[in-house]
Amino acid sequence: MSPAEEERSLPFPERWPRASTFALSACAAAVAELVTFPLDLTKTRLQIQGEAAVRRDGAAAGQAVPYRGMLRTAAGIAQEEGVWKLWQGATPAVYRHIVYTGVRMVTYEHLRDSVLGRVEGESFPLWKAVVGGMSAGAIGQFFASPTDLVKVQMQMEGRRKLEGKPLRFRGVHHAFLKILSEGGVRGLWAGWVPNVQRAALVNMGDLTTYDSVKHFLLLNMTLVDNSVTHSVSSACSGLVAAVLGTPADVVKTRIMNQPRDKQGRGLLYKSSMDCLIQTVKGEGFMSLYKGFIPTWMRMAPWSLVFWLTYEQIRRMCGVSSF
Repeated sequence: MSPAEEERSLPFPERWPRASTFALSACAAAVAELVTFPLDLTKTRLQIQGEAAVRRDGAAAGQAVPYRGMLRTAAGIAQEEGVWKLWQGATPAVYRHIVYTGVRMVTYEHLRDSVLGRVEGESFPLWKAVVGGMSAGAIGQFFASPTDLVKVQMQMEGRRKLEGKPLRFRGVHHAFLKILSEGGVRGLWAGWVPNVQRAALVNMGDLTTYDSVKHFLLLNMTLVDNSVTHSVSSACSGLVAAVLGTPADVVKTRIMNQPRDKQGRGLLYKSSMDCLIQTVKGEGFMSLYKGFIPTWMRMAPWSLVFWLTYEQIRRMCGVSSF
């Protein structure tokens, strides 16, 4: 058998390892996103309510009384907009995770195994895991930023309707086209800086923590590479990711949701740092953790569903454990 024929006879995961990683992680992320999406919508609404810059500019005149708290926010969306509105923006969210998770997982495994030189069966320095996780998150989020922008803006459409404001979009593709026509290609990357900053922090919590905790347990405890180990590791990664990522997520959400002029420039915030300063000055430091509970409550099950699904899909497809 010639080398070419031998290569063609190999299973797909062995012939195309990077493509396999992308496809498998994207499938696992889509499942996790759909299961936990209502918590993401609730978190986004909480991060917008009481926005100091909006009050200062008088844009809040005539608005309905904002929701207070996670449960009241979720219940209010279901009662006033409909239960299915809890999944409003789910389509671009799934698009986003196909790109974001696929790219970050491929990038992290490549950096970990080929660049940072992890050796199977040996401990991996934490600083290397941090570098790999932050780099992978930043790269993945940069490519996925347009889908995240559409997701955030579509999540606010129900609230605009209740406030008597005209809806901005008829659907996902219309949202992409409208943002593109109003701000050009650059407009699709509005808010990408805080988005990338958030993704780097979240992945330092998610990828780094999961990978480090899992291999620590395997090397130092009697646990084996099974669902129990995966569950413990994912629980730790979800908590750390929520703590590290929530402040940047609040800034990212506000920058992406702010009104813009004809040149695509934000009318409330000049930059992510300006948004951070205005938020802390106008609402206090803890406002950076608005939406923390639903963020954590979402990240914990999201991490659990994603990592369990991802590890099982890899196993079923004959790919080695993460």
